[in-house]
Amino acid sequence: MNPCLPASAPFESAMAPPHASDESAVSRLTRGLAAGDEAAFREFHTLYFHRLLRCLTVVAHGDEGLARDALQETLVRVARHARRFDEEKAFWDWLTVLGRSAVADGGRKQSRYHKVLALFKPEAPASAPGSDDRLLGALESTLAQLSEPDRDLLHRKYTDRSTAQQIALETGLTEGAVESRLVRIRRELRSRLAQHLRRDD
Repeated sequence: MNPCLPASAPFESAMAPPHASDESAVSRLTRGLAAGDEAAFREFHTLYFHRLLRCLTVVAHGDEGLARDALQETLVRVARHARRFDEEKAFWDWLTVLGRSAVADGGRKQSRYHKVLALFKPEAPASAPGSDDRLLGALESTLAQLSEPDRDLLHRKYTDRSTAQQIALETGLTEGAVESRLVRIRRELRSRLAQHLRRDD
């Protein structure tokens, strides 16, 4: 059974979501979520946490780390945007839309990190399996050491994928100044990243 499809089994235990025909249970639960009721969130967690995790693991093609990150983001979005639903199917469909969006956002974030990592990875022998996590952690740490304007410039270039011309128009710099700053920032970041990794070793 596809864990992302609406439930068809009757509501038989506290670990299963309410049956689609049991509108009062879904209405009560979602009304409590919308009101920010803590007991409703605990009940929601009990009923839907594992089911959502199974669904998002499928959506994430078996990447459990991505699925768990997406689940946490989904729970945040539920807390922010909860509203009343009278049918379990409509509520579940809404949850899976939030979850799929969170997986897609997380996948894009991972892709950006790896692309940026490739730009700043120090010259070294081939990485051992699993070492990218260590490198990503080091990259995040060294990025945090940069000035806010330098981080903003990197964000515009490598996250927003803006051209030097677009950045120049947005910042008031010349294209040459933008390119020059990017060269300097990349050099500085690569050097700091190498130092960080050497300290860890």
